[in-house]
Amino acid sequence: MRKPADTDGNAGDEDDAALFRTAIGPVRRLPDAPEPPRPPRRKAPAAYRAADERMALEQSRRADPVALAEALGEAVAWRRDEVSPDVLRRLRRGQFAIEDEIDLHGLDERSAEAALREFFIHALKEGRRCVRIVHGRGWHSPRGPVLKGMVERMLHRRASVLAFASAPAACGGSGTVLALLARKRPK
Repeated sequence: MRKPADTDGNAGDEDDAALFRTAIGPVRRLPDAPEPPRPPRRKAPAAYRAADERMALEQSRRADPVALAEALGEAVAWRRDEVSPDVLRRLRRGQFAIEDEIDLHGLDERSAEAALREFFIHALKEGRRCVRIVHGRGWHSPRGPVLKGMVERMLHRRASVLAFASAPAACGGSGTVLALLARKRPK
């Protein structure tokens, strides 16, 4: 039973605590709780990671741009069956003297195609063997590399084109095509 609290309000609290201890009986103290687990240690960086990253960066700087363009699907290369693979390899390396060139930058597809047809007529009349066609990469075009596709289609269709390939970096890179033309046959 509860006794009425004194005027200061503490007597009732002490009686309640005494009643609780009597009801519970003897108690034993629990052992202290173990220390909470520590967060896992931060893993040490891999011993060779920094060296591997430096080596990969250095290799990317020394990479062959033609091989890189091919790996990314940007480079083009084609030859007729009667043309030796060695000729195409030499063309891709830029080992033929470039005798004429046309720059199609800034032209729309239709104008570029007409200009390229005229260019081929002139190059064949002049007996040019290797020509450079600058079409650009199409990075600034909202439709992508439109001229590149048009140039490639046109080169495939022309009987006078023996082989063509994306130029090496020194000759314009993947925004440029080198084309090997058939020699004009004597009459």
